[in-house]
Amino acid sequence: MLGELIGEVNGKDTGRRVIAAGDGHAVVEVSFAGTATYFGVEVSGFGTYETELRADGTLFGEGQGVDMTADGQTVTWHGSGIGHFAEGGVVKYRGAIFFSTSAPQLERLNSAVGVFEFDAAPDGTSSGKLYEWK
Repeated sequence: MLGELIGEVNGKDTGRRVIAAGDGHAVVEVSFAGTATYFGVEVSGFGTYETELRADGTLFGEGQGVDMTADGQTVTWHGSGIGHFAEGGVVKYRGAIFFSTSAPQLERLNSAVGVFEFDAAPDGTSSGKLYEWK
């Protein structure tokens, strides 16, 4: 069951590269920077994810990143999800994300299982929402 909204994320691609391609299969790596809010605490950070284009046209993505609060506390995260192409070339991902932090104001993240809705636009912008899975 979906629980409380953990927060929202917004990003912009900083780089892309093809890791593998051939026979209708491709793996693309995307690096990005952005901002987020976790339980009302603003952070900024960066991350990288790899997306594999699968034979059925769906995408499988895995990523990781580091975010920082205004007072220098860090949050690391790992996530994975399934994506599909939507109108206008937007890729819509849905998946799970896990956090680790020693920031006192965000320690609730350490025991949270997050589920996300994340949209990546062809122009390199992205946005999403994170919910706690209860």
